[in-house]
Amino acid sequence: MEPWRLAGTLAPPVSPKHMSNLIKKIISGGQSGADRAALDTAIKLNIPHGGWCPCGRLAEDGTIDDAYRVTETPSAEPVQRTEWNVRDSDGTIIFSISTKLYGGSAKTEGFARQYDKPCLHLSRERDRPCAVELLSQFLADNKIHILNVAGPRRSEEPGIAEFVSQTLEAVLVQ
Repeated sequence: MEPWRLAGTLAPPVSPKHMSNLIKKIISGGQSGADRAALDTAIKLNIPHGGWCPCGRLAEDGTIDDAYRVTETPSAEPVQRTEWNVRDSDGTIIFSISTKLYGGSAKTEGFARQYDKPCLHLSRERDRPCAVELLSQFLADNKIHILNVAGPRRSEEPGIAEFVSQTLEAVLVQ
């Protein structure tokens, strides 16, 4: 069966070359791993970026560099930035290596349900062969202009940054 049917969509995938016109901004929380890979990809592709990060710009590897245009929340608790990034986006993509979401990634999915925002989880173990098509279709179906990118930190899933970067670039580069 075609991957797009498994994803529950009714039409074949949209060509990735049209996605760069759709995405106007990528937001993320600035944590190492998935978040940082998304922001780095936005910078590399000259796509506006931003998002919320914890007060103090703290991440597991120290202070989030000022090159990342993220704004501090009033709280140092990461859950506030997680919620606000979901709230302020048109939809969320959660990347992981594992098929199971846990920690902040599971909270992200919960906030997407709470705010009734579209959310797609791409697991490298499960979705790698069709990740580009699934993400392209998700963006097109939901008319995502501000994309929130979430996922585990580098210490939880080493290698997640590469999966995020490769997938986003394949979708966003014409």
